[in-house]
Amino acid sequence: MGIILRALACLAFGLAMAAGPARAQAISDQQALVDRARATVESMINDPGIAPLKNWLKRSKGVIVIPSFLKAGFVLGGAGGSAVVMTRDASGNWSPPAFYTVSEASFGLQIGVQDAEIIFAVMTDKGMNSIIHHELKLGVDASMAVGPVGAGVQGSTTTAVGADIYAFARTGGAYGGATVQGGWLKPRQSWNVLYYSEGATPEAILVQKRFTNSGADGLRASLAQLVR
Repeated sequence: MGIILRALACLAFGLAMAAGPARAQAISDQQALVDRARATVESMINDPGIAPLKNWLKRSKGVIVIPSFLKAGFVLGGAGGSAVVMTRDASGNWSPPAFYTVSEASFGLQIGVQDAEIIFAVMTDKGMNSIIHHELKLGVDASMAVGPVGAGVQGSTTTAVGADIYAFARTGGAYGGATVQGGWLKPRQSWNVLYYSEGATPEAILVQKRFTNSGADGLRASLAQLVR
């Protein structure tokens, strides 16, 4: 019996050791996204080509940051990226980030590849609640308007006053086809649990603020400082 118990103990230890690197890698992936989101926020807020972004964020209920939204297609187009979502309270304090994915599929004549940095300023409680409590379809579950865009893309100030969400994008390439309009924003629950702990739902992170991770302190501080 002692030999069996020792064997089981060794097996359990081996499984724990094998799981450790996998969890560490997952957390590393999430932290990399948080760090890239911070770089996107700092860079875009200070970009004179999209100067209105800062003013929108000062009045926002929250923000969606997509450091890399890749669109590529020929006839059948697709797009996607990883996102962090954060809420802003009445005092201007930002919540820890919750992890989401954004995806889009579209049909038509679409030739090109585009990798964009995108920040959505969420201006209403309706927009924020739709993100937290549902899988959000942009432009359907919450109204969306496109703000000024960065270099390389022709754009103008939106006239859709009162929209729930305003999108600001900066791209490094040319693309002809559908916009982010119609894309799905869905919680990435496995990442939320790994980065925080069990029970870390978007509501628990963004509204109840029951979870935190020191790795996100820099992103929160950058938003707080840059949008004062």
